[in-house]
Parts: sequence; C-alpha cells; structure tokens
Amino acid sequence: MPEKIRSYTGNSRGSRGIVVTDLDGTLLQTQRKVSTADLNTLELLKTRKIKRVIATGRSLFSARKVLHVGFPIDYLVFSSGAGVIEWPTKRLLNKHALGRKEVKTTVDALMDLCMDFMIHRPIPLNHHFVYYSTGRQNPDFFKRCEIYSNFAVREDFSAYRFSEACQVLAVAPFEKGRRAFSHLTNILHNLKVIRTTSPIDGRSIWIEVFPKEVSKASAVEWIGMREGISPEQVLAVGNDYNDLDLLNWAHSGFLVENAPEELKKQFETVSSNNDSGFTEAVEKWMGGIVN
Repeated sequence: MPEKIRSYTGNSRGSRGIVVTDLDGTLLQTQRKVSTADLNTLELLKTRKIKRVIATGRSLFSARKVLHVGFPIDYLVFSSGAGVIEWPTKRLLNKHALGRKEVKTTVDALMDLCMDFMIHRPIPLNHHFVYYSTGRQNPDFFKRCEIYSNFAVREDFSAYRFSEACQVLAVAPFEKGRRAFSHLTNILHNLKVIRTTSPIDGRSIWIEVFPKEVSKASAVEWIGMREGISPEQVLAVGNDYNDLDLLNWAHSGFLVENAPEELKKQFETVSSNNDSGFTEAVEKWMGGIVN
C-alpha cells in the first residue's frame, strides 16, 4: 500500500537536503556507465546526510538493467514520476495509474493524429505493453517494440477492452512529434503530457501521457515531504525536456552540456554526462570540491 503523506513533516529524519539527478544522458555516460567521480560523489553525499535520488523515465524493469542492487542511492523515481521505490529496501512507496476512460481518451486523440503508440500495464509490470502501428515509417518506434519483443503485443484496437494503465507512450519523428506534443498538451489538459527525446535514436520525440499529478517534480516533492525536506534544500540535475518540471521546481537546477541548446538558455550548465557533469553540479551547489 503506497504511503500517504499530506505535508512537510519537519526534518525529523536528520537529512540535510536532496540531490536528484536524471539517469540517461545525465548520470549515465554514453556507454551506459557511471563515472568513478560521480560514484564517489554519491557516496560522499551519504556521509553529508543528503538524500540521493535518481528520477528517470525508465520503468523499474529498465532501470534495474543499469543500476545494480547496491547502487548508492536512497530513492528511485521511475516512469517519469509514476512510481517511487525506496532503493535500499526495494519497497514500492508510491504509484499512479491512468483510469480506463483516461486511456481511451488518450488513444482516441492519438488515433486522430495517426500516431504510433503503446499502452503500458500498471506498475510494477509497466514494461509490458500493447501497441498500435499506423504502418508508416517510424524506425524508432519499431526499434523499441523490438527491444521489448518479449513483453509487447500488437493490437488493432477494433475490439480492445480498455483498462488501467501506467502510461500511454507515442513515438514520432521529430517534426511530427513536436507538432503532436503541442496539440496533445492543449486537448488533454486534464492529463500530464510529457515530451522527451528518444534514448534510442537521440532524435525522435516520445510523448508520454500520465495522470495529471505525475511528474518527476511531484515525485521528488513527495519524497521531500516524507523526509521533511523543502524545495529550498533540493539540487536537481537533468538533460532533457522531461526534466524541466523538476529543474524549475528545485531551488537549484543544472543542465549538463549535452542538453538541447534551447534548454541551456534557461539553466546554468555544467560539463557533459561523459565528463562527470553531475559531480560538477554538486560541487557548485555545495560550494567546493567534493572529490
């Protein structure tokens, strides 16, 4: 049963702050590794009584592919904020799901736009999905279906029985995705529509639809209330559009150098993910060298 937390409880757990980082393209290097400097920084933060959080768009299943059991963090926010895990115990603390009608509303909107999309099962099995294809050229979409072929089922949706889902994910080439995101944000105003750059080809746009209350920021705020830590005590580091809510919410926000140029105009920039930008952000936040 997910914990219910209503307000900040005071710093009763003795934590001095939260450092939260995105995973792909921020903490993870291009080779899907974490640098020694960044690992040392995560270990140091523990000694300073600062909670360490990874906030990723990956599902729990996918995150476990790159984070070993003893990875030095306290919380994992996964599926863009739809779920929260207490990492040392692997206990699921919080989760959200789209209702049946919300899923159908989203699918109808995507069908109208002739979009390729996937409907993911509720947490914790949200690496399983059914998908719809228009049959048009969309290499990134089909590559993701191939990667998850053991968990993916194609549907024609002529007689599909809608049910709860963690999220609906549409994949489109850049220009079509950019236009579709703008349109869907306007018509699905009772839901959360999140844009992110494909981690597969680095160009296509993924459009994720969640319940209205889901975001990386709201998940980290929930952790803050659990720990008695306010946004003024939070550092966030990210690299893409799906980090914007988190970077705007946190008191201190940094982008790594490999972020899109239009985003780097909005936040202070540190070194790239391949050059331990996470550690540089922590050093700036703490006011000194940490390694």
